[in-house]
Amino acid sequence: MPPSLSFAHKNPLPSDATKPSIYLDHNASTPLAPEALAAMQPLLNEGFGNPSSGHWASSLAAEALSAARHQVAGLLGCSDDEVIFTSGGTEANNFALKGVWFDRRRQGEHVVISAVEHDAIKQPANFLRRLGAKVTVVPVDRYGRVDPDNVASAIRSDTVLISIMHANNETGTIQPIREIAEIAKRTEIPFHTDAAQSAGKIDTKVADLGVDMMSLTAHKMYGPKGIGALFVRRGIRIEPHNHGGGHEGGRRAGTESAPLAAGFGAVCALTGRKSWTSVARLRDYFWDQLRTRLADRVVLNGHPEHRVPNTLHVAFPNRVGAEILAGLEGVAAATGSACHAGCIDMSQVLIAMRVPVHIGSGAIRFSLGRSNTQDEIDQVVSRLAEIV
Repeated sequence: MPPSLSFAHKNPLPSDATKPSIYLDHNASTPLAPEALAAMQPLLNEGFGNPSSGHWASSLAAEALSAARHQVAGLLGCSDDEVIFTSGGTEANNFALKGVWFDRRRQGEHVVISAVEHDAIKQPANFLRRLGAKVTVVPVDRYGRVDPDNVASAIRSDTVLISIMHANNETGTIQPIREIAEIAKRTEIPFHTDAAQSAGKIDTKVADLGVDMMSLTAHKMYGPKGIGALFVRRGIRIEPHNHGGGHEGGRRAGTESAPLAAGFGAVCALTGRKSWTSVARLRDYFWDQLRTRLADRVVLNGHPEHRVPNTLHVAFPNRVGAEILAGLEGVAAATGSACHAGCIDMSQVLIAMRVPVHIGSGAIRFSLGRSNTQDEIDQVVSRLAEIV
């Protein structure tokens, strides 16, 4: 089976000093925001106590954990007790799928996901298959979007969960979550969305989207690695997969990391004050320059409008994306094709979108961040034009 997105990070200190390092892989991870570091620092020095201990040495950690939970809840527009801290988006996704399935399996064993889900959804679904789950994978159109009618058609009397990602990690395409949520609500089926790539970039208020569960991860939004969260709406039962103490309201055992939570909370509070409009303009400028310089030698993958503001997924027909990226020394980006033993494997997302091999093999994802500049984009475009 072809691998999912493979990443090709270049050395941040290129050997050729005339080719400076340019980071265009923010969908893989983001640098740590100064506000996050500032929030974490006191807890690394003085706040070393266990947040659950209940004595003087734990008070700072307990207060920081509570404040961080409130900040995450503020980003989502939910109650503090609906936020469960996890080790990241992968655990949150696993928790959502496995937790609901194990809790409701006496009612049914059927789960609905999409063909463009991250491996953190597909692999848990495959695991549940081995335990007897029935999984329906709904298709996407050529832009990578799910048709809500296909979700409705996939629902059966034994369906216990629907999980459709909010925004795709490769193409940036945004799914019609509100419409799918209405279908889930009518049929009284819990609805989960993976918002790892959308949180902090577009609206993720759970009331607006209508979702019952949502996964987030801090390091995709300028927070620290190693922490994420799962929103679980009140009334949705979920079987814990970590058993031990009564942490996180008895839903996830394990001593919480107050420093990581503080950093996560800080960036959640920060997102409301940071606009992505300038990033979207720079992304659009990038695409306009590529079309001007390369014309029909470059194509856009994903939806031209319904996509997160920082992602530009393009393909260079009849070329190999990994080879092009290798020529962009010092540029950190990602390629959706893997080349080995003379063969090229396209990403599963592009296959699901029915992108022809001669196009998909030349795919590259450029994901911009707040610190990128027009000068950097001009440099990348110029070098791409030389290579292609």
